[in-house]
Amino acid sequence: MSARTHLWLPALALWRREIVRFLRQKNRIIGALATPLVFWLLIGSGVGPAFRLPGLPEDMTYLAYFFPGTVVLILLFTAIFSTISVIEDRREGFLQGVLVAPVAPEAIVLGKFLGGMTLAAGQGLLFCLAAPLAGLPLDVTVLAKLLPALLIVSFGLVGLGFLIAWPLDSTQGFHAIMNVFLMPLWLLSGALFPATADSWMRFAVALNPVAYGTAAVRRAFYGDGAMLGMLPSYGTAMGVSVVFGIFVFLLSVWLVRRRRGVS
Repeated sequence: MSARTHLWLPALALWRREIVRFLRQKNRIIGALATPLVFWLLIGSGVGPAFRLPGLPEDMTYLAYFFPGTVVLILLFTAIFSTISVIEDRREGFLQGVLVAPVAPEAIVLGKFLGGMTLAAGQGLLFCLAAPLAGLPLDVTVLAKLLPALLIVSFGLVGLGFLIAWPLDSTQGFHAIMNVFLMPLWLLSGALFPATADSWMRFAVALNPVAYGTAAVRRAFYGDGAMLGMLPSYGTAMGVSVVFGIFVFLLSVWLVRRRRGVS
């Protein structure tokens, strides 16, 4: 068996397992889509009329501004739900079986990443069909930038969830960390409001990897020519997102290798 087959066959098997598990748990579909949709409608409709966005076009509604942030929230929720399976697999003994099998650590991580990425990007794209309702375009030009952004951002968010889930043994602890750590990352990503030059939050946003994912999705809709405050360009946002995805992947592979060595 070639090295390439040794990597991709088990990775695709784990990817397929994630997809089948997701399709059998309809509550995950509802949870990942319904919560961000409620966020978008309630916050956008309630706060929007009284909200002024400094440095942004006057004709841009808050629903339009908040829409890309809601897409990233869907990616985050789906990625988090998909990495909870790491804890469940360990509890059921499946993960231990995979670790002792003659499977490369890269294949284990890649299978989990690809499964979560597929689910997150698919649900994010499904929500993007509502973009015209927010006054945003959804043509071929937008999709050509949006699809790569959804895939790359999802890959990085799955990796972030994997790093948190891997050392944990309880889903309760995972949810606690999500509320304390992951949700603030989204809130400080520019999803709800743009960072201004005279605010300390500008530095927090600049150091936040989720902010570049939000910027990539936002630029896919608006383009680089739109004046959107201090938002980075599409190329810069995608570049940082790719580097972040590679970083969390390599770190995840290292954790799996370390666990296998200890086992």
